[in-house]
Amino acid sequence: MFSLSFLVIFALVALVAASDYYKILDVHKSASDKDIRAAYKRLSKKFHPDKNKDPDAENRFVDIARAYEVLSDESKRQIYDRHGEEGLKAHEGGQNQPNPFDVFQNFFGGHQQQQVRRGPSSLTEFEVSLADIYQGASIDFMIKKRILCDHCRGSGAASDGDIHTCTGCNGAGVKLVKQQIFPGMFAQSQVTCNDCGGRGKVIKKVCPHCQGHKVIDHTAHYTLDITPGMPEGHEVVFEGEADESPDWEPGNVVLRVRSKKEKGGWRRKETSLYWKETIGIDEALLGFSKNVTLLDGRSLELVRTGVTQPGFVQVIKGEGMPAFGRKGSNGDLFVEYNVVLPVEISTELRRKLTDAFRHPSSTHDEL
Repeated sequence: MFSLSFLVIFALVALVAASDYYKILDVHKSASDKDIRAAYKRLSKKFHPDKNKDPDAENRFVDIARAYEVLSDESKRQIYDRHGEEGLKAHEGGQNQPNPFDVFQNFFGGHQQQQVRRGPSSLTEFEVSLADIYQGASIDFMIKKRILCDHCRGSGAASDGDIHTCTGCNGAGVKLVKQQIFPGMFAQSQVTCNDCGGRGKVIKKVCPHCQGHKVIDHTAHYTLDITPGMPEGHEVVFEGEADESPDWEPGNVVLRVRSKKEKGGWRRKETSLYWKETIGIDEALLGFSKNVTLLDGRSLELVRTGVTQPGFVQVIKGEGMPAFGRKGSNGDLFVEYNVVLPVEISTELRRKLTDAFRHPSSTHDEL
C-alpha cells in the first residue's frame, strides 16, 4: 500500500515537472495550426538571444522551439496529448531534437508564412530632422493598434468551457441547403452556417475583458534606428507588428522616412548638402573668415580672400551627407553666398564710395 501511494505521488510530481507545451506557447489545447504558428512567431522573436539579453531568454527560446516542433507536427501532438512528454520521448526513441535556431530559420526563411492569411500592413510617413539623418539616431515612437485579448487569447470566450461545437452545422461551419428548382426537382448547395458564422464553434459566455471582440486596443512602443545618410523615402519595416486578429497573421508596420521641411538653413539632394550663407557688402568686397556649424555640431571655417559675387557657390569636398551604407564616404557641401546691401549709408560713406568707384585713380591717370 505504501509503495503504491509512493508511485502515485511520484507520477504526479513527474507530471507537474513535465513541460506544458501549450503553456509555453500561451495557446489553448484546442489551438489550431494557425494559432500555434502565430504564437511561435511572436514568442520566438521576443526571446531570440540576439535581441533579448535577459539571462533566461535563451532557455525560453529553446523551450519555445521545442513546443512548436511538437505541436506543429500532427502525429507528435496526438502522442503528447495522450501520453505527455514522457510518452513522446519514448516514441522518439532518443532521437536528437532539432536545433532551435534551425527551427527559427526554417520558419522565417521558409514558406510557412505564405500558407496562412496575412492581415493588412500599415504605411506611415515618418519625418525626422536632417541632423538625425546626417549623424544617425535612435528615435522612440508609439503606435496604436489592436492585439489579441490577453484574457481570452483571442477566443472571445470567458473560458475554454464556454466554447461549444455549433449544433447548427455540427462543427463543419457550413450547411447543406435544398432548393426546389422545379416541382419534384431539388438542388443542393453548401452555404456558410449562420449560427456560427462558418467557424464551427459558438460561444456561450463572452470574454468580459474584450466583450467577445477577441482583440483590444493597445499602444505599442518601438525604436526607429536611423542610419547615417538614409535616403529620402527609405522604408523601414517592422515585420508582423500591425493589427492582430485570430483570423490572420499580423501584417507589417512600414515607416517611410523623410526629412522635415525646415525653413531656410540646410537642404539635401542625395549625398549633397546645400547651405546659404549671408554676408555683407564689405565681406563680399574685402573677403572674410567665418564659421558655420555643421549638422553634427562641428564648426567649419569658411574663408574667402577675393571678391565674392552674389549667388556664388563654394564647393567644399567631403562635407556633405554620408553615403548610405558606405562608412567614411561623404558627398560635398555647396555654400551659396547671399550678399546683403545696407538699407542706407551716411554722407561721408557715400563720398568715399564715390571717390573709390567713380573717380579714376591716380595710377590710372599716369597710365
